[in-house]
Amino acid sequence: MSGALLPHQLRVVAEKAELDTKLYALATFANTPVFSSLDPAEQDRMVRQSRAMRSYSDILGERIAAFTATTKETT
Repeated sequence: MSGALLPHQLRVVAEKAELDTKLYALATFANTPVFSSLDPAEQDRMVRQSRAMRSYSDILGERIAAFTATTKETT
């Protein structure tokens, strides 16, 4: 296999990039007065959402690292 990622691997890379953009936007919003003005239950839901997104992003990162390791082993 060459150093290039396969189409399904490229989709994982793109998915992580999109997720990280959304995660950054959510984290940025969490530091605004608007977030502070939300009902505490909604704030909690958004914080839990952020944690779930971070976990998901970490898993995607692990998958991408495995793609890269596999690609390097076969070249």
